[in-house]
Amino acid sequence: MRSTESPVLSISGLIKDVGPLASLDGKMLRVVSGLSLTAGRGQITALLGANGAGKTTTIECAQGLQRRTGGTISLLGEDPDAAGAALRSRVGVMLQDGGLPPSAHPIPLLKHISGMYQDPWPVEDLIQRLGINTFGRTTVRRLSGGQKQRLALAAALIGNPEVLFLDEPSAGLDPQSRQLVFELISELRDSGMGIILTTHLMDDAQRLADYVYIIDAGRNVAEGTVAQLLQRNVPSGAAQEHIRTLLFEAPPGLDFTGVLPDTVDFRETRAGSYSATGALTPHDLAALTAWWAARGIMPGSMSLEARSLEDVFLDISGRDLR
Repeated sequence: MRSTESPVLSISGLIKDVGPLASLDGKMLRVVSGLSLTAGRGQITALLGANGAGKTTTIECAQGLQRRTGGTISLLGEDPDAAGAALRSRVGVMLQDGGLPPSAHPIPLLKHISGMYQDPWPVEDLIQRLGINTFGRTTVRRLSGGQKQRLALAAALIGNPEVLFLDEPSAGLDPQSRQLVFELISELRDSGMGIILTTHLMDDAQRLADYVYIIDAGRNVAEGTVAQLLQRNVPSGAAQEHIRTLLFEAPPGLDFTGVLPDTVDFRETRAGSYSATGALTPHDLAALTAWWAARGIMPGSMSLEARSLEDVFLDISGRDLR
């Protein structure tokens, strides 16, 4: 469901050129090409794409950190290229590289940033919520990647923003920190904050996002809720719960021609390891197990995996390296 309120961010036909680059015969390189999206209040909007797809450039243009070449952007009702400090005080930004001064100590840094805002988030609360007290005496340059991410999130939230930009927020986080950060992001969404995050991690988007834009080569190639995207290209009449990947171990070199429908992608991924992906139904599983029984085959292992956002992304963007 898209929010019926005015969006916190609206982008229409965004174009961003960079260059000129000698490797491209002195021509400008178009890294974002006609991209459009909206992000609502009380929602997590994810920009999903491979590294280099144009996600970070898009949100940096949305924040006014990069000047766009073409298109229109409205951030909290204003053009970020023309807006001043009043707009920036309403926006929280967590960049992928952190942007934190390397010689600073976390707690004094947060207190310093807090003094720049009229109504800041209580510093002590953020310190406790994100576990920053455990490394508060360590300089930024000596922090682990996950610690820097938690500090960068605290710095982005210190001004009590109405909209929050998160660029690869789980990069470098250990499982405990990831859980902590995800719980806080979900809580902020539930409080009415508009959150825009970029990620190339499909699990993050599937777990967090209310609405997803899949971006490839600087263009929108698909959008929708996670549920809508998981239904993409599902054969007519096939229930979503039957879209599965079946994995099993059996003797190598088996020929399963005719056992499963042609709509199921069946392959031996390596000697003795098999996968079947598609609109698998209980009847298909029964046919496969009957085939095994008729030949005296007992699989070494068998598992079913639900269709994931990663499957959708690979279907759209292709499986070849670039």
